[in-house]
Amino acid sequence: MKPLVIRSAVVASLGGLIFGFDTAVISGAEKQIQEVFDLSAGMLGFTVTTALLGTILGALVAGRPADTYGRKKVLLVIGILYLVGALGSALAPNVALLMIFRFLGGIGVGASSVVAPIYTAEVAPPANRGRLVGLVQFNIVLGILLAYASNAIIRAIMDGPDAWRWMLGVMAVPSAIFLLLLATVPETPRWLMSVGRNEEGEITSRRLCMTEEEARKQIDEIHASLDAARNSASVPFFTRGHRKVIMLAVAIAFFNQMSGINAILYYAPRVMEQAGAAENTAYLMSVGVGVVNLIATMTALTVIDKLGRRRLMLVGSIGYLISLGFLAAVMFYFESAGFNSLSSVLVLLGLAVFIAAHAFGQGAVIWVFISEIFPNRIRGRGQSLGSLTHWVFAAITSWAFPPIVELLGGGVAFSIFFVFMVGQLIWVLKVMPETKGVPLEEMEAKLGLTHDPNDRGGPAPVMH
Repeated sequence: MKPLVIRSAVVASLGGLIFGFDTAVISGAEKQIQEVFDLSAGMLGFTVTTALLGTILGALVAGRPADTYGRKKVLLVIGILYLVGALGSALAPNVALLMIFRFLGGIGVGASSVVAPIYTAEVAPPANRGRLVGLVQFNIVLGILLAYASNAIIRAIMDGPDAWRWMLGVMAVPSAIFLLLLATVPETPRWLMSVGRNEEGEITSRRLCMTEEEARKQIDEIHASLDAARNSASVPFFTRGHRKVIMLAVAIAFFNQMSGINAILYYAPRVMEQAGAAENTAYLMSVGVGVVNLIATMTALTVIDKLGRRRLMLVGSIGYLISLGFLAAVMFYFESAGFNSLSSVLVLLGLAVFIAAHAFGQGAVIWVFISEIFPNRIRGRGQSLGSLTHWVFAAITSWAFPPIVELLGGGVAFSIFFVFMVGQLIWVLKVMPETKGVPLEEMEAKLGLTHDPNDRGGPAPVMH
């Protein structure tokens, strides 16, 4: 691979780092926010979930601008939203402004989950696409780890009423770096050619490919797919021919969040405190969970293009069932017997296995899979739908988790997630296709999709 390909993928994936940081940083700040603004439990839950409401909007609206104005321009807007959200949240004088700036940052997160994988997939060679798109997920988990570590450090240095402001404001640093580095990478050749900038697209393709032959092949494939999908902006999305990929994207995004991953990430210190850990110990345990997350993700990225997406999902699904079943059993037992230091260690062990299973399976696969399965003519909207589904259920589980634990106990909460993961295992075994190593222009034929000529997108591309 050329250095420009790697640099482009790395820069786009920095959006994932901020995405991950924003996801986890609130776990260290939420208690102080509740105290400083004198919030009820319900109002705290809404304040925490405000960012997720922003992600839903970001995921909903990002697809069309990415197709219309370009991947790179939308990434630039995302970087600005990250920066404004971080600084505004840190300086907010009241809870209303805090929620507004959390919401703006959330829009950036949701949009990033749509655009960054598309950008990376369109600059990456098929043989390395999984690994490079997976850099987004790597940086998400790196951001989560950095957020947990940053929270623990800030708490140790300044455990005062303004510590939460520093926790939220630190995100401005990677946001500024992201904006600066974004100026050094090109727009994708696929998008350039899709809007008629053929010469610029071909030049960019040659900059990205190792040889003239490789560039010529990529250019010809892009032209063929775009000719088949002319007038893509007017192609209807919800059609019978697209039904299969729509259901695949919705299913993987639904199962991703019904594992409970975001709820656990948001409330990890609280979960461990309730299981018997001291407050300071709970923060350090969160860092340990972040390290496991990072290691498992790195392992997955080294094998995703060898083992394939489906096999990783299978391993992850089994890991989900083992860990969630164990956590439910531990919580049921100690809720009646009383929590202590042993219960906190057992819960930490269960959470570590759960995070490893998620990182190796769903975490590594979801954005790669969704970015690959949609035809070129609807890829932006397809990624948007998958991301929207992901964030809607992230908001639902994150909002519902605290009251379920309070009213019914942690055993019931983890049991609910367990049942949904049984469903995921069945889906992986019976429904999920393998997309490893298939060029984007050939994916439609691989999945056996049909394309209605009345959709004004022309006939489906023929695989040679």
